[in-house]
Amino acid sequence: MKKATFCLWMSLWAPVSFGAQSIFDPEQNTWTINNGWVYAVFELTPEGHFLAREVDDLHSGDRWTASPNQPSALIRLQAGNELFDARRQYVLVNHGVQTTTPAGVRQSIVLQDLNGAAQFTLVLKVYDDQPVLRYGLTYRNLTGSITDVSSINLLPWTFDSAGKHFTALRVNQWTADSRNFESYQADLDYDGAAFEVLAGAHGQQCGWLALRDDHTRGLFAGWEFDGRSKATVRQAGSEGFLDFSAAVLDLHHPVEPATDFAMPSAFLGLFHGDFDEAGYRTQRFVEAVLAKPAPEGKTFPYISWDSWAYQEQIDEQTLRRNADIAASLGVELFVVDLGWARSIGDWYADPGKFPNGLAALSDYVHLLGMKFGLHFALTEADPKSPVFRANPDWTSSENDNYHGAVSLCLSHQPTRDWLIQQGIRIIDDYGVDWILQDGENMVKKCTKTTHTHDPADSNYSNAVDGLNAVVSAIQAARPNVYWENCEDGGNMMTFNMVKRYVTSITNDASGSLQSRRAVFGATYPFPPRFAERYMPDTDGISPYATHSYRFGGPWVLMNRLTDVTPEQKGFLAQQVDRYKSERGLISSGKVYHIQAPAANATDVIQSYNPDTDSAIAVVTRAQSDGPEFIFHPKGLDPDQRYTVWFEIDPSVYSLPGAQLMDTGVRVDLPTPYSSDVVHIDHQ
Repeated sequence: MKKATFCLWMSLWAPVSFGAQSIFDPEQNTWTINNGWVYAVFELTPEGHFLAREVDDLHSGDRWTASPNQPSALIRLQAGNELFDARRQYVLVNHGVQTTTPAGVRQSIVLQDLNGAAQFTLVLKVYDDQPVLRYGLTYRNLTGSITDVSSINLLPWTFDSAGKHFTALRVNQWTADSRNFESYQADLDYDGAAFEVLAGAHGQQCGWLALRDDHTRGLFAGWEFDGRSKATVRQAGSEGFLDFSAAVLDLHHPVEPATDFAMPSAFLGLFHGDFDEAGYRTQRFVEAVLAKPAPEGKTFPYISWDSWAYQEQIDEQTLRRNADIAASLGVELFVVDLGWARSIGDWYADPGKFPNGLAALSDYVHLLGMKFGLHFALTEADPKSPVFRANPDWTSSENDNYHGAVSLCLSHQPTRDWLIQQGIRIIDDYGVDWILQDGENMVKKCTKTTHTHDPADSNYSNAVDGLNAVVSAIQAARPNVYWENCEDGGNMMTFNMVKRYVTSITNDASGSLQSRRAVFGATYPFPPRFAERYMPDTDGISPYATHSYRFGGPWVLMNRLTDVTPEQKGFLAQQVDRYKSERGLISSGKVYHIQAPAANATDVIQSYNPDTDSAIAVVTRAQSDGPEFIFHPKGLDPDQRYTVWFEIDPSVYSLPGAQLMDTGVRVDLPTPYSSDVVHIDHQ
């Protein structure tokens, strides 16, 4: 490196106080985007190739530069017979900079293919105080005929591997039979074998991955798409590069002449440290930029009650009795689950169950001071429902068999229009504050030639033109109603999901241990509020059970409250109060994954809030392990003194942060299935 270049880099290394900016150098044809944390350079070369040159971390000094052996091109797309990649040549048409909300800059760059086949608009965004570059690409068909976009790359990044050794992390989604948010780390194969992430609705993993080298230099990435995708990262060690990719599966999207196709956005982030740091930086970015704002700050995540303990055997009087008890416990949201309607898809209240109308129950719940929520399996309908009798072709070509219903194809325009109308009517008719969206697979597979979508494009169409379009239209019409994502459990954990829902279920009423496992994994990529838990009747009511649901997003009671004893009610009310006092600390803190849950072990998850310099940890002993656990908290100020106290053990300690983190603190767990909650407060 030349001395002048080195001096320039050293001047850029130190964090700066100015807001985000983008600077164009017309002599070099380079764009430099800088927010004081991210420093990224892009170039339109003299030969007409548009390339990423580097993405650097100004806080740590970590640099991610392009490989001399493999160019990094942000345009990687196949349209018809035309392949647009690093070898393609472009001419600059236009470019411009705008400010963003939240504070940041948006750099747009319009390039036209030299062969006149396409025009691309690349949008690059950085936000103040975020180590993340977010980007999107729009393709315009300049040919005189329809072209099918058959391949796009949502992670089109290649970097110099610099002879380093890399470890990658992914997190599974949830299914009842096999996966439960397990995290998986693996060393990248030096010879190019790919580390894979199969994401999206009904996919295997969450739509996120992270990677770090032996010097704790790291990258994380997420893509904003609910359909199925396949992402990879691989190291071509002998050729000296690290290559990322993320493909939308089964893509065949027709684009008319002179019209646009917008790729789903994605983001690339920087971190320095362990994978907890990668998760924290992802979560802070999600909360600041992507996520639908949470309702009423200090009262969210909610404590709620859901009727599923009764399954579909619900009626007005049963629900009124449960509502009385729920309100006395301090429940904030009362949700009527599956079984309220005449049938799935016939979205009118069952008059036999609700002789006074469902609105009367909603009014009663509101009088008790709670919000009213309703289950809505919008992608399904009973085969005998009026909608299917009138429109038998609205079915998807593949059925997910949700409680005997048949799957709808949401990207078929008449289906979509009907569903939007139904959603708005349900909200208005029944005074709904909260929608529990459910279904077996929210992005349907459909190859019907009689529908308005292309038969070969249902993955993209049913995600973007189907599910996203329906939910967005209902939310735009009724913006004060909040939505919960549930796909038979946490099976659509994507960074598009967070933009429309304020929370997502992780475990689907599967019990204490499974709940802790789900939260442990889901809080790597997602903020804690997107780790909602359903507590079933089968768990019983004990400190072990309630502590198992303390950490994460909304805590949902699924107990038959009319069967709960007075003593249990008193205990539950106490636990609800404690949950409410701690939810803000947990949801806004940095999550430390200290020891993963297992059937024969003790597990620990911690949140540290840098604003209050305080921490909370849930320590839970499962079936067997020792009668005590030495807990080593993380993230504390080593020079600060802290008060340590417990919710069960009466012991109180005053210890410096350095000692707490080094030698730890003892947590008594005298029997199997015992637990405690540890509080560490700044003195």
